[in-house]
Amino acid sequence: MFTTKSKPDMQTSYPQSGNAATLISAGTTLKGDISSNGDLRIDGTVLGNVKTSAKIIIGSTGVVEGDIAGNQADVTGKVNGNIRATELLQLRGECVVSGNIYAGKLQVEPSATFNGQCHMGANVVEMNKDEQQPQALVR
Repeated sequence: MFTTKSKPDMQTSYPQSGNAATLISAGTTLKGDISSNGDLRIDGTVLGNVKTSAKIIIGSTGVVEGDIAGNQADVTGKVNGNIRATELLQLRGECVVSGNIYAGKLQVEPSATFNGQCHMGANVVEMNKDEQQPQALVR
């Protein structure tokens, strides 16, 4: 009449870090530099430099007070600093960028604002490769 049902073993599973994007959500302020190998999405505020070997997305509520470097960048928020994108840089919506940009390719929507110098093309990709290699100390 009374039977005991066995419960299945509960296992905790964590997402693999290679597939997940790092999110700085709206209302969050991070002070310091960020370095990552995966995608980054910033909807909050970062007071420091941001560097990744993948894609960086600055959402409409996102603010970065520092330099940004990545393979690709998609900016809808505000950036006060230089942006380096070895492949594609997209300036969308009501974004405001105050700083120089270095991009392999650039896409700017009419409503975006950019104040600074623009460097584009194959030279930018070569320049980024040169910066990654350590330089010999000259005395």
